[in-house]
Amino acid sequence: MLTRSSTGLNMMVDTLKAAAESSRLRILLLLSRGDLTVTDLTEILNQSQPRVSRHLKLLMDAQLIERYQEGSWAYFRLSDGEAARDFLGGVIGRVDAADAIVERDLERLSSVKRRRQEKAADYFSANAASWDQIRSLHVPDGAVEAALTELIGERPFQAMLDLGTGTGRLLELFAPLYRRGVGIDLSREMLSVARANLDQADVAHAQVRQGDLYAPPVERDAFDLVTMHQVLHYLEDPGLAIREASRLLRPAGRLVIVDFAPHTHEFLRDEHAHVRLGFSDRQIADWLEEAGLELEAERAFAPTAGASGLTVKLWVARDRRLLIADSSQAIQTAPKETV
Repeated sequence: MLTRSSTGLNMMVDTLKAAAESSRLRILLLLSRGDLTVTDLTEILNQSQPRVSRHLKLLMDAQLIERYQEGSWAYFRLSDGEAARDFLGGVIGRVDAADAIVERDLERLSSVKRRRQEKAADYFSANAASWDQIRSLHVPDGAVEAALTELIGERPFQAMLDLGTGTGRLLELFAPLYRRGVGIDLSREMLSVARANLDQADVAHAQVRQGDLYAPPVERDAFDLVTMHQVLHYLEDPGLAIREASRLLRPAGRLVIVDFAPHTHEFLRDEHAHVRLGFSDRQIADWLEEAGLELEAERAFAPTAGASGLTVKLWVARDRRLLIADSSQAIQTAPKETV
């Protein structure tokens, strides 16, 4: 069951003061629709950069928004804190979208998002040939996604993290289930694609940010679901990446890995930067064991191109901590035998 957080009196007063100003409330409303830069906000609000920056600082001081760097660009997003999210959800949800000022802001926001989507389309066009070459070797993505949705189920949860998010597809797929989603990728170009896709799918409760999979810029013990979709074969040390991912899970949280079974397609190493040519069940099981995770399920998807294609593998593992706690409690509360 999802619970809501509470806030101390003084902090609530500061929060209300920060939000109770027209421009700052407009900024919060805009950020509820996705991450934006100062340049984006300056264009949308039709205000000077120093003025917008001042509003952003006050909102950051009140812990309502956060700033993160991506190359030379600084992005702003709503705070990840549960208390801030609960507060903002109540405030923003009461703003009339038909208000003339809000309508104009949202129209300008749509223009900003259209430019993102055009940029993403250009990137896809430039790389479509290489992606299509790999896709032709394995089962369609829809088959894997159907298995993922079946294994994860329909029960809502608090937070999801997608490591190596790429196009942001898994954040879009599981958007109906989580309250907060985060995607991490090292490529700024792919982050642009992911933002455009999430905008187009109207997924406003997920953000993507630049980061290293060996040291993800997120809090530990914070996510109910962590996914690594077609990521491990690019890494020099997949075992380390799995161990780092396990540290981000809440007790009983799940880690999902999708990758290729062992294969001999050397051109993927030479032409597409694949460091590893697939993984065996034994390799993945050993890495999960070292990370303190329990393998719960695995699936294999035969290649559509026959023996010369790629077999896609899916592994689901769970954090053991809550399972151990439940087991201990069961032992303690079990009825004693009578003599």
